[in-house]
Amino acid sequence: MALEARLDPATRAGTFRRVGDQLGIHPETLRNWVRQAEIDEGHRPGTTTSDAERLAELEKEVRELRRANAILKSASAFFAAELDRPQR
Repeated sequence: MALEARLDPATRAGTFRRVGDQLGIHPETLRNWVRQAEIDEGHRPGTTTSDAERLAELEKEVRELRRANAILKSASAFFAAELDRPQR
């Protein structure tokens, strides 16, 4: 609705407020949704929804791998110290 209303120069002004009132949502929320839809469709530069999801997945994976590396470093240091101790 908002995208169609924005195409017509006669109804362009106040589109988000008018359509937001009709749908019962805040105009700024509608504006953000329209902006993201334009980005996803390639009409506006920015990070698409699918790219943002992929980035979030990769950042989570990086955090997990860094945690695993820290655990492995601690374990290797512990076992190296055990090997250096004199045997009874």
